[in-house]
Amino acid sequence: MTKANGGDYDFAMQIEKGIDKIVKTLRVMILDKPGYFGKVATAVGNAGGSLGDIKLVAEGLEYNTRDITIFVDSEAQLQGVLDELAKVEGVIISDIIDPVLELHRGGKVSMKSRNPVKSISTVRKIYTPGVAKVCQLIQRKPEMARDYTGIYNSVAIVTNGTAILGLGDIGAVAGMPVMEGKAALFDALVGISGVPILIQSKDTEEIIRTVAAIAPTFGAIKLEDIKAPECFEIEDRLAGMLDIPVLHDDQHGTSVVVLAALLNVSQYVGMKVEDDTVGMVGLGAAGIGISKLLMAYGVRKMIGTDINPVAREIFSKTGGRPVGLPEIMAQSDIVIATTGVPGLIKKESVRKGQVILALSNPNPEISPEDARAGGASFAADGRSANNALAFPGVFRGALDARARKINYRMKIAAAKAIASCASAGELLPSILDREMHAKVAEAVERTAFETGVATSRTEELEGT
Repeated sequence: MTKANGGDYDFAMQIEKGIDKIVKTLRVMILDKPGYFGKVATAVGNAGGSLGDIKLVAEGLEYNTRDITIFVDSEAQLQGVLDELAKVEGVIISDIIDPVLELHRGGKVSMKSRNPVKSISTVRKIYTPGVAKVCQLIQRKPEMARDYTGIYNSVAIVTNGTAILGLGDIGAVAGMPVMEGKAALFDALVGISGVPILIQSKDTEEIIRTVAAIAPTFGAIKLEDIKAPECFEIEDRLAGMLDIPVLHDDQHGTSVVVLAALLNVSQYVGMKVEDDTVGMVGLGAAGIGISKLLMAYGVRKMIGTDINPVAREIFSKTGGRPVGLPEIMAQSDIVIATTGVPGLIKKESVRKGQVILALSNPNPEISPEDARAGGASFAADGRSANNALAFPGVFRGALDARARKINYRMKIAAAKAIASCASAGELLPSILDREMHAKVAEAVERTAFETGVATSRTEELEGT
């Protein structure tokens, strides 16, 4: 963290190399003589590119083949690199590989057996005839499914593809790479089996029926990238129908991370979130989710704006006060924007001392630099507020508690745990901080028992 003039604070965004650049891997045949690889590096640098990983792929009699990862700012700059390399004698480009596409080839997740199947004896135990013993046990005592199946370590990741990232309504199948990414994070960070479920329908009733029908397969339901306002009804009705947690991550995962960020910001700019006026710019799934959680946390003055009158009506029913964008900028101590409209907030409208979180990716409503230049005491964009900080630990804790729902106190506990794990100089901890995810899970599980939504072993036995 760096301290600005006048006591204001600015968090430096720690951005991994290449996050805002085009990344390509060039497969290059290079004459195996001294100095020729140096010519390759010079050509890349002359065109404005920078080098990443370098891997020897094959050795030949005259040429060695290497995969060279390069970072460039644009397709035009990439072409410039290729043109420079074409001029170098003894260098042949044999392929241009997109490492992002390669990482997705064949999909990012798969279901595998937890038990090695190496003999007929094993087959007889995990399948017929041995498996009948387990089936009959669960038939007599349904609660034993918790011990002898993967149900209570599985989460359905459900989408209809109507609000994928910043891409919008691209369909469920096109959204599958995002769902696979969520499943990969579940597995890597907290050991949960996340199963993508694609529903190719915009019919709210059909989605609800489908999820309710498959719910016995899972310990929890994670709704993902379903557009507002349909997402609100789908979540509310499923939560009322099912005895397992149902959580729409675009609302609640985002809201937990935003609250965590505000808890840390408050320590450095001398504010108390509950006492400040919070202005929401954009009242879609994320905006409504954030406003609900902040009000549950204790924020008493919540104002918001959206071009959609239905969104404003929903916001009003949740306890917020709809106003226009000028009023938001004039009256708010904290401004949170989730509109997806780049440049919506002008530097001139920023009030001195405001905290501004412009969370739309990849281009925020106002850049942190412009917000600070306009007088903001703190500003950040959506690169730091990733809901992957929240959902793995939240679901891990809910599953460990065998919770029937994920309530606001559990979400607030998660936000406090995330905030506490940020190192000095950080707004939020790293997504890859496994200790942080474990602390979130522990806080959520404990709060589930404290608030009476957990299922104890005694309750399971009494229910049979």
